[in-house]
Amino acid sequence: MQITDDQTKAMTTAGLNLIAQALTIYDSNLRLAVCNAPFQQMFDLPDRLVTPGATFRETIHHLATKGEYGEVADIETFVQERVEQARAFEPHYMERTRANGRTISVEGSPLPQGGWVTVYTDITAAKTQEALLRARAGALSDQVLAHAEQLSQTNRERAAMISALEETKRQLTESEARTRLTTEMMPAHIAHVDAGARYTYSNRRLSSVMPGRPRNIVGLHISEALGPRAFSRIKPDLERALRGESSIVEFTDPESARRIRGSFTPDGQAGAYVMSMDITEETQTREALQQTRKRELAAQMISGLAHDFSNLLTIIMGLQSRLARLPGLPAEGGTLIHGTLAAARRGGALLSTIADMTGPGNLRPVSVDLDALIADLHTLAAPTLPANVRLLITNEAPGITALLDRGRLNDSLLNLILNARDAIGTTGTISLTQRLVHDTWIEWVVTDSGPGFSPSALERGLDPFFTTKGSEGSGLGLPMVYDMTKSAGGNLRLSNDPAGGAQVTLRLPYRAAIPATGGLVLLVEDHDDIRASVRDMLTGIGHSVIEATSADEATALLADLPDIAFVLSDIQLMGEATGLDLARRIAGTTPICLMTSLPADHQLFTAAQRLAPVLRKPFDDQDLAALIQPALQKGA
Repeated sequence: MQITDDQTKAMTTAGLNLIAQALTIYDSNLRLAVCNAPFQQMFDLPDRLVTPGATFRETIHHLATKGEYGEVADIETFVQERVEQARAFEPHYMERTRANGRTISVEGSPLPQGGWVTVYTDITAAKTQEALLRARAGALSDQVLAHAEQLSQTNRERAAMISALEETKRQLTESEARTRLTTEMMPAHIAHVDAGARYTYSNRRLSSVMPGRPRNIVGLHISEALGPRAFSRIKPDLERALRGESSIVEFTDPESARRIRGSFTPDGQAGAYVMSMDITEETQTREALQQTRKRELAAQMISGLAHDFSNLLTIIMGLQSRLARLPGLPAEGGTLIHGTLAAARRGGALLSTIADMTGPGNLRPVSVDLDALIADLHTLAAPTLPANVRLLITNEAPGITALLDRGRLNDSLLNLILNARDAIGTTGTISLTQRLVHDTWIEWVVTDSGPGFSPSALERGLDPFFTTKGSEGSGLGLPMVYDMTKSAGGNLRLSNDPAGGAQVTLRLPYRAAIPATGGLVLLVEDHDDIRASVRDMLTGIGHSVIEATSADEATALLADLPDIAFVLSDIQLMGEATGLDLARRIAGTTPICLMTSLPADHQLFTAAQRLAPVLRKPFDDQDLAALIQPALQKGA
């Protein structure tokens, strides 16, 4: 692992701060590049003057102003002279006595790239000793004194150098240990090979990345460590790196079947750095994502095909129904028509199955007698309850017929009753109340006498696979009810009854069924063939029909013909306005049903579910009868 510039700088600064002498390095522009802590301490400098980038002029001016150089008559001239001397970059050594009485030595040396390094040493003690020596040995010659002074200076320099070298060695040792520890902890094999492709360095991760390989590989040729088959996979990329070109390769290890990514980086000296990683899981995830995208694309294509085939099947079923009503039809013709209709219905069922596979389930609303609904529910649920569990059903909305998906609603209510049964055990009471709320919602409330919902069940009860039944529960019951409710534009709420026990409230939009008596129906459809087929279906079940091809045309007809009993409109229409816009315009005035061949997860379909019942194409006259004319449905 490479040591970053910030790490190198930090280690260098730590080493310089351990040196007793004060040290500074100024660049060729007389700006501070490096200094250590003793420099600031020796001259009591503010932080701004020991920050890289501070100018030499500012520092000299500060010291002269503080009296570091004694009394200076003209500070600006003094500073300028020092700056000019510095620009000369001449090596120098000097000693001076500071204003505080301490004596320092100042030694400067220029750098090859410009600038200079200066070392400041407090030699007060040495000077004191030298003065004592002079006093005690006045007879010594000037030559001996000069020699002693030179020897003392040399010893100081050697001591400083040894100290700096020892600190540098310590830092390098620590750096090497940290680097090796880091490389050993990384989930990758990191190594270096020389120009002959032999390992000069390696962490011990090769065997974990590529099982079956040795751990200690320094000195081995890379082909010996990897094996001939794996080496053949990476050989061209390694050779490019040894020629000075970076390279990355992905391959499947023949021995372990793992997917490996290897990267090769030239070291600038005919060798290369090597890093290998196990990317098996990453590759599997990437392939799974690609497969998911393919499935999404297939779902989009299937959805588009289903849309077109639904329209065609609607036309076929309408024409066949029309043929069946022709007078004088021979018996064989009736059989053929019946077979054609059966095949078309089978095709429609197949399209619905495909739609369920590629998107959310479709709701098929029909006219539902709510009295009969809960009566049938009691018949289904009661036999599944223990002998000492009572099911109490209260109907506060008698005589109401609404447009609902009877099968999905019946399954949902039965699921809630069975959940309540599991909660109360072998003894207790389950209550189901059906009511109409503000002529807007139909509400079913299921309450039991059990312990109630736990806090986690109240928070996560609608999440898929969450269950409090242990291994006996799938965690899909309430989510199924929730999905049906949301698809129909309703809501589901979990709570605990103040009197005790759990309580589930299911609300669905109340959409009144069309009366069984015939009346004028406004058919809004911009496809001529489909409009003709649906018109025949409507007239076949006893309705008069007036037609429109757009939402704007339908709005105008509704304004002129107030006796229209019912509107049947496609969601997608010519012009800017859709069937949804038409439903919003006539909300609360004229009943409307929307029809479409769009998939259930289409945004227009989802929005339509919240506005009106939606009839999925293809459909026939029996589907229409079930939706808008319950009298015919019962007589069928």
